[in-house]
Amino acid sequence: MAVYTKISKRDIYFINKNFSIENFDNFEGIKQGIENTNYLLKSKNKKFILTIFEKRVLKKEIPFFMKLMDQLSNLNINCPKPLKNRQGNFIIKLKDKSACIVTFLSGRDKKNLNCKNCFDVGKMVAQMHLSAKNIKLYRKNSMGINNLQPLLDSIKFKSKKFTNIEKFLKINFQDIKKKWPKKLPSGIIHGDLFIDNIFFKNNKLSGVIDFYFAANDYFMYEIAICVNALCFNKDKTKFSINKKKVKNLIKGYESIKKISQREKKSLNILCRGAAMRYFLTRLYDYTNTPKTALIKIKDPREYYQKLVIHNNLKTYKDYLN
Repeated sequence: MAVYTKISKRDIYFINKNFSIENFDNFEGIKQGIENTNYLLKSKNKKFILTIFEKRVLKKEIPFFMKLMDQLSNLNINCPKPLKNRQGNFIIKLKDKSACIVTFLSGRDKKNLNCKNCFDVGKMVAQMHLSAKNIKLYRKNSMGINNLQPLLDSIKFKSKKFTNIEKFLKINFQDIKKKWPKKLPSGIIHGDLFIDNIFFKNNKLSGVIDFYFAANDYFMYEIAICVNALCFNKDKTKFSINKKKVKNLIKGYESIKKISQREKKSLNILCRGAAMRYFLTRLYDYTNTPKTALIKIKDPREYYQKLVIHNNLKTYKDYLN
């Protein structure tokens, strides 16, 4: 979540006129995240989230995200449910951009997950994967390993001190692509399960938000994203993998849905691919985000460290012991 597009009371009046819900009398921008513009909308008794889609989200793909959240919510997965306007549409036009309003999910993100939290996340991910099997939607993963080359090419390495990073990226990217697994179990995944997209209430998992990277991909790739995002310790600026958290994440997942041996053998390369993806997107945002945006840029060096750590691991057991 972030704020690139500014709205006014006039825009709120337009929203109130177009939705059959209690009128909003207050709104505030949400800084967290980096993809779209988000506002918290408040009425007398309720809260909702307004999302304005920015350039990285293709207009033609927005209906997929709306239908997915709507159907997952109907299948008892705790996630935001998009609202339909008076004309029966999920998507509205605001500031010449596509926008939507979704229900507010209670709870909040935690800065650091414990092992029990990781178990619960694993369990929730497996439930989501099983529920999504009943949803007849398809979207190619725009952040899949075969789609990252243009992103790599677009990063501006501004000085000679970045030469080693550029070389490191290119060597690793080619190696990951070459070793990427074929034909693993797949379906709809969330695709961006970071700590700020997972909410807890009274230390219990209350739901998951931000489905705007959801796509069809390997289920095990989702676990690899979670390992990268949730299962590392941070000491000042140094990151180290927490194998107890990895073990609990996988244990939680397997309490609902079994992981095959082929999937387990692929964990290392999938973790390397996930780390590469986030290293590239953060480098891109670090060098391309306008200074006027109300946004907190995430440090790309985190994923350089994580990629190096994955490069020094090999087998599935290396992640557990």
